[in-house]
Amino acid sequence: MPSLNWIGKDKIENHDKEVAFRLLKKNEKLSLGKSSENLIVEGDNLEALKALMPHYAGQVKCIYIDPPYNTGNEGWVYNDKVNSPKIKEWLGKAVGPEGEDLTRHDKWLCMMYPRLKLLRDLLKKDGVIFISIDDNEHCYLKLMMDELFGPENFIESFIWKSRQGKGATSQTTAKLHEYVVTYAKDTSKLAFKTDKRFSNKDNKERLRQWGQGDSRKDRPTMYYPVFSKEFGEVFPKKPDGTDGRWRISRMSMDKLLESGSVFFEKQKDGRIEAYKTIPSGSETNTAYSSILDSEIVKTTAHGSVELKNLFGDSVFAYPKPSSLIQELLSLATFNDKKATILDSFAGSGTTAQAVLQLNKEDKGNRKFILVEIEEKIARTITSERVRRVAKDLGGDFEYVTLGDTLFESSGVINQKISFKDLASYIYFTETHTNINLKKIRENFIGEYSGQEYYLLLKDKDKNILNRASLSKLSKSKLPKIVYADKCLLDQSVLDKYRVIFKQIPYSVKTY
Repeated sequence: MPSLNWIGKDKIENHDKEVAFRLLKKNEKLSLGKSSENLIVEGDNLEALKALMPHYAGQVKCIYIDPPYNTGNEGWVYNDKVNSPKIKEWLGKAVGPEGEDLTRHDKWLCMMYPRLKLLRDLLKKDGVIFISIDDNEHCYLKLMMDELFGPENFIESFIWKSRQGKGATSQTTAKLHEYVVTYAKDTSKLAFKTDKRFSNKDNKERLRQWGQGDSRKDRPTMYYPVFSKEFGEVFPKKPDGTDGRWRISRMSMDKLLESGSVFFEKQKDGRIEAYKTIPSGSETNTAYSSILDSEIVKTTAHGSVELKNLFGDSVFAYPKPSSLIQELLSLATFNDKKATILDSFAGSGTTAQAVLQLNKEDKGNRKFILVEIEEKIARTITSERVRRVAKDLGGDFEYVTLGDTLFESSGVINQKISFKDLASYIYFTETHTNINLKKIRENFIGEYSGQEYYLLLKDKDKNILNRASLSKLSKSKLPKIVYADKCLLDQSVLDKYRVIFKQIPYSVKTY
């Protein structure tokens, strides 16, 4: 498979592992409501994504991001300036001296790569990520996403008509569109809303995949024989004679066969096509168009009008219209109205408005997480927008900032860290799942895959694994992992009670 390389890639490929883990600190004054599952995070999105990991890894259903388009327009301070002081400082630390020699494309790729890795880890197995982009970085983004998510999980580069008019935006053409690059965490688990606006005149639906990703090599598991009494074994063959693939899994196909919903037709070229019968008068689940409907999805100008209606002025340049993000969210979360949605380039907060609008329309309870790096924007635009639209749409949020790091520079655990914070982190690094804080009792922090986990941290004099603390562990026969400062028990005693001792801080893994 072709790969993408750039100056600084070798320094950045595993940079997400080097980012210090920070705690999230709630700001009561800037929050809306006493408690909420919605979050607005102020701070560098790389550190914020790392901080979210113990709580949301594998839990986010849908991600929408609108990263810098990298047009080279240095006048657009917020969303386009890869030469901004914060980005330059970060590049200097992450890439080193050679960061001074990077082109703007190198800088953009260095900035995006570790963030996309963390976003991938936050997605659920059936999750979807949408990325707004234009021609400046579209081709590079596609190759980078193929590397991180796998080409087999590419869904579409949706085309969005972002502006009206015919005025030239370059020397040769009037650029009126942008893209929304879309990938699934795993397309085999994907549930994507289809378009029901078109009727099926033939009352049948072809079961062989067509269009993008229609070859056997694209989805090898979707190539299998289907038995027909008339034609015997039928494989998905394309009109050119090459191997295609079915649109559904073998299990789903078997269910259709059992219900008598599959029939076969011989084509003029000799191939056998399999079809699913559609009841007369029913709507067809037509594949969603790769061109977003301009009657539903508005332009950037409409996004500006939305902000002006809220603030009385144009407080943010080139905002996306909420209709764009709402349409994308409806595609990915139509079957999960309690989904968690993340936007780590939050800007003016359009994603939160789209979530609240969609919830009001279909009576959903989706949650949002917004991350905004610029303090002034986060406090005066992002959160303020949500506060204002919530008056009509309902909703609340917790406003949090990035707090202390888990580890001091010397490598020891920060003394300010609470038991629950360290327990959450340890449980996540051990199991790669999120802790259930309600199940914590005494020193027990959780059970996973037939193993119990304990943390001795609540009292400086009691952070030792000895006979007394051993007696307080559960009497179950499950193996136990115990984190503590010291262990005064012989190995034979540990073996007898199936206990593995891990010393703090040396055995605490970094994620």
